[in-house]
Amino acid sequence: MRESRYSLFLGAFIVVVLGLTPVSAQNAGKISGSVTDASGAFLPGAEVEIQQRGPSTVSDNQGQFTIANLAPGSYTVMVSYVGFSPFQSSVTVAAGQTAHLDAVLKVASESESVIVTAERAHGEAEAINEIRTADNILNVLPAEVITSLPNANIADAVGRLPGVTLERDEGEGKYVQIRGTEPRLSNLTIDGVEVPSPEGGIRQVKLDVVPAELIDAVQISKTLQANQDGDAIGGSVNLVTKVASDRPTLSVFGSGGFTPIFNTVPVAEGGLTAGQRFGAQKRLGVLVSGSYDYNGRGINDIEPLPTILPGTTFTPDYLGIAIRDYKYNRNRYGAGGSVDYKLGESSLVYVRGLFSDFKDSGRRWEYTLVNNDPALGSPGSPGFDTEIRAAHYQVGSVLVGGNHVFAKYYSNWGLSASRARVFNPINGGESIDTFAYTGPTSQCQYDPAATKTVYRPQWTPVCYAEAYNPNNFQLTTVEDAAHGQASQLNLQAQVSGGRIYQAGSHSGRFEIGFRIRNAHKFDDSFENFWAPNPA
Repeated sequence: MRESRYSLFLGAFIVVVLGLTPVSAQNAGKISGSVTDASGAFLPGAEVEIQQRGPSTVSDNQGQFTIANLAPGSYTVMVSYVGFSPFQSSVTVAAGQTAHLDAVLKVASESESVIVTAERAHGEAEAINEIRTADNILNVLPAEVITSLPNANIADAVGRLPGVTLERDEGEGKYVQIRGTEPRLSNLTIDGVEVPSPEGGIRQVKLDVVPAELIDAVQISKTLQANQDGDAIGGSVNLVTKVASDRPTLSVFGSGGFTPIFNTVPVAEGGLTAGQRFGAQKRLGVLVSGSYDYNGRGINDIEPLPTILPGTTFTPDYLGIAIRDYKYNRNRYGAGGSVDYKLGESSLVYVRGLFSDFKDSGRRWEYTLVNNDPALGSPGSPGFDTEIRAAHYQVGSVLVGGNHVFAKYYSNWGLSASRARVFNPINGGESIDTFAYTGPTSQCQYDPAATKTVYRPQWTPVCYAEAYNPNNFQLTTVEDAAHGQASQLNLQAQVSGGRIYQAGSHSGRFEIGFRIRNAHKFDDSFENFWAPNPA
């Protein structure tokens, strides 16, 4: 009996949802168009509303909108956008036809005042409108803001948003933490396609792999919706790639310099973006972009190992100290592109892709001093080792999809493949040579009299004479970790469809979809160890 009641309730619910709009499919019409500013630039996230009946929608990332399932008649359309004056126009809808409307918005003004803005304000207005009209808690970072700040990679750009912190490596952002959660609880998508981690054994994706210049916007969802993957309880970072607009696009940039470290290290970056729509009705859009940057980095630091002198209440002392020098070469390049074709005013098919390659190679030299103060116990010896890093990361994604809006229904579909891999995955390809101290008994000690600050402890001169004498060391172990790769390939298909309905003065959507993802992951890395025999 209970199952029968549930079946009746479900059937009644579907009948109500599918029958909320009395307009028949043959008689229903729709209004379709675009929202731009006075210069012709698209305005995504604009709110488009029909005043008489109340149905509303939001313009997409190309400024396009569609309001379907309308009875024949005359309507007043209102378009609003933060920072612009409202737009209002009358539109007549015929049975089974599409009425076209191009809304051109003008910058809002105030009496007895003049507002002067730069181009960046346009991008921030887009972000504000997308956030305002989103169904979930969303933060948006547009391309104008990304490129206006010195962001070496997309992680540095994302780290500027509220509620986001970064885990850094070598001075650049690497992993994203959303609202204090661990990086592994968030995922990365490119145009909605989930990208796997290039590193073996972890879920989070190194965002320093992706150049900031290839991205049109970053969307961070802090709460998930039913049509998003449920494996990111901390949040989701979506990278929106660039697409062609009605106006031809050409952007070229480059810069260079040097850093006065390690006998002068160069830095350089450059990029190109070009795109245009073709045809009498500009149905075909093509855009390509590329980016490259090289950053030479050098670090020297000391890492003391503090302790309390035995037999005292609080007398600071040190067991030892590591003196390190690092030299890194960070090469990052990427390419992206999109091709889309408008089958009609409310139908679009597209292909979008992005590929990024990041080589993070470098060297490290480390000397270790040991405090041989008798009060600390048994004596120790200085140490020396070197390290070579040869990490090489790649991330790529390609998506074929389409969006279609009919009289009362709409559908979205997509087929995608995404791949991430890292060459030399064991500790980022860290190959280490270790040397053992073979010199005389060490006389090295911490020098409290010469120490002016606890952050820079001083040591007796004999410490450096012992550690910097190559005759006092012998090679004992060679660790070679630069072999193999870890890789994951995701194949995904998705389709969804829904109906736009009207209940009194309120409009809404009833949507159902399906998504399947097939993942292939392997790791064939290995490392070699050698222990040379003494001569």
